[in-house]
This record gives sequence, structure tokens and C-alpha cells, in this order.
Amino acid sequence: MAKITQKKDVNIVWTDDPDYKKPSKTKAVFEMIPSEHILSIRPEKKGRGGKTVSVLYDFPVGSDDYFKKLTKKIKRECGSGGTFKGQSIEIQGDHREKLKLFLEKLGFKVKFTGG
Repeated sequence: MAKITQKKDVNIVWTDDPDYKKPSKTKAVFEMIPSEHILSIRPEKKGRGGKTVSVLYDFPVGSDDYFKKLTKKIKRECGSGGTFKGQSIEIQGDHREKLKLFLEKLGFKVKFTGG
């Protein structure tokens, strides 16, 4: 069976419009200024077999690429595994204090929530 895919951009093969300009595919550049943002850290156990996970959340919109790179740095700093999921970073284990110190060195404001 044929697979049908939808395209978001229309490929125009020919046009007689002399003012037509092909749309650019460049992404908007997001400049992250850490001192302007407050990140929250909470511990979670629910749905993880009793294991504790430190979760960072409250990221600014449009900053996914920055926080994917930050996830890699945090995992290296804490010496444990983790992932970037949706709008949060999950780090295996209870590393709230390490995370707070590391993020404050980068310039973020950090607050603890939850237990």
C-alpha cells in the first residue's frame, strides 16, 4: 500500500508572477539569556518503579535546541543518565543540589518545587 505524506510547504514548479520570491527555510534564531529565566527542579518517583528522578522544567518557549545541549552537559556534570522530554529534562537520581549549583554557575535562577 502506498504511503501518503503531507507537505507543509508547497513546491511551486512554475509561476508567471514576476514578484514571486521563494520562501526561505531558515529557522528563527533564539538567543538565550540565562539570567532572565527561572528554572524549577522537582523530584519524581511516580511511574518509575520507586526510583527517584530530578526533573527540570519551566523552560522558555522556542529554546529546545539550547536545552538539548544543556541536557548533555548536565548528565556529564551529575555523572548519570537522563533525557530531554517535551518541555522538561529528566536526570536519573536525586541530584537537585548539584543541578542548582551547576545552573547557577551558568547564570540561571533556580527554585525547588515538590518534595
